[in-house]
Amino acid sequence: MPLADGKAVGDPNAPVVVEVFSDFQCSACKRFAAEAEPLLLESDYVANGQVYFIFRHFPFLDDNALVKESDQAANASMCALEQGQFWNYHDMIYANWAGENTGAFSDKFLLSLADALELNMTDFKACFEENRYAGQINQDVELGGQMNVTGTPAVFVNGQAVAPGFVPTYEN
Repeated sequence: MPLADGKAVGDPNAPVVVEVFSDFQCSACKRFAAEAEPLLLESDYVANGQVYFIFRHFPFLDDNALVKESDQAANASMCALEQGQFWNYHDMIYANWAGENTGAFSDKFLLSLADALELNMTDFKACFEENRYAGQINQDVELGGQMNVTGTPAVFVNGQAVAPGFVPTYEN
């Protein structure tokens, strides 16, 4: 993946900025991450500095749930980011997706993904337990609210909504 920096990939000065608001529990987000993201992230547009891709957290599917799986998955991904592994962790979360609010993203499971990536578990656990990036995640949510995000994945190109919940289909 070219020029990955945190939750963004590409040249921050690119003329085209693509932002995607996602919830790790969202089935359409899983599909977007598997089908559309690789096409964009591995494209010449990103590699040649024409497109800057930004992943934004929008954990909302657990808003009315007792267990905050979306929030904890976002939290864990940011702790992986701290060790330079956001995108690998992102891929592992979606590869192990098992439905919305099913208990699949328990704290134990999220920690096991970090362990599988061979992250420094002392640092990861400290970050995870203190919910170190709650403020940054909430900033993404607030930005999504300002941009009228009502569902995920929400895709924006240069600040303009492509389509709420947009998931392109590709024919072989």
